[in-house]
Amino acid sequence: MNFVRRQSVTVTAALAMLAFAGNSILCRMALQDGAIDAASFSNIRLLSGAIMLIVLLAFTSNTKNLTQTGSWPSALMLFLYALCFSYAYVDLAAGTGALILFGLVQATMIIAALLAGDRPSLVETLGWLGASAGLVYLVLPGIEAPSVAGTILMAIAGIAWGIYSIRGRGESDPLAATASNFARSLVLVPLVLASTFQSVQLTANGVLLAIASGAITSGIGYVIWYAALKQMKTIQAALVQLSVPAIAAIGGVLLLDEALSQRLLISAALILGGISLALLLKPRSA
Repeated sequence: MNFVRRQSVTVTAALAMLAFAGNSILCRMALQDGAIDAASFSNIRLLSGAIMLIVLLAFTSNTKNLTQTGSWPSALMLFLYALCFSYAYVDLAAGTGALILFGLVQATMIIAALLAGDRPSLVETLGWLGASAGLVYLVLPGIEAPSVAGTILMAIAGIAWGIYSIRGRGESDPLAATASNFARSLVLVPLVLASTFQSVQLTANGVLLAIASGAITSGIGYVIWYAALKQMKTIQAALVQLSVPAIAAIGGVLLLDEALSQRLLISAALILGGISLALLLKPRSA
């Protein structure tokens, strides 16, 4: 039974990671050719995600009111993540942005776990240090270093997503909680519209990409992730998410013609090596 449960968690987490990588690819695809502006992408993403989740909720037997689950702090973290994520991808490649994003997610969740008394094993610590070294190497100044502004924005997005993930571990109903958080986040959309209406740029392709990101890789993807989180330690959840950059980098090369630089390859190897060390070589008793 434990084996079946582990396999179920593995499959669920893998699907969530594919969805997260899809977000990076869809956002970069929409922004690199100017098909849509960053603010509009964020707004449409949140709106379509909320609609998709509310529709899914209506087709389940769950009649829970959206005000009875989710929270305003989680909705704020979701909104901050989505907005900074979009603006960061104006300057960052898909793989590079994902490395920075989930590097900060990892740091945020592990620090929170340590503060809560969750002590990692020696193997987990070594894996974390190796993965962190990969992230540091990626953003060191140099000819291949990513944009400073993009890096800062993606770092903020990573911290916000880390907090959102931590808060999501305690939710008993992933679908209702995610729907509530998306719906609550829409309260902040008018503020963005009011400050960016003069720079709005919309095309049919850009809008469709934003809808796909919101409804599928965000809305449905986040429900899957919340379900996986219930069965994982905080440190495990942080490390698993570092598989996303490799998926996003491959997608960027295949779909967006992005260059696969030596710096990105070395960083990805260090980060994924750290994950493997922490998750695959941990003691059986863990």
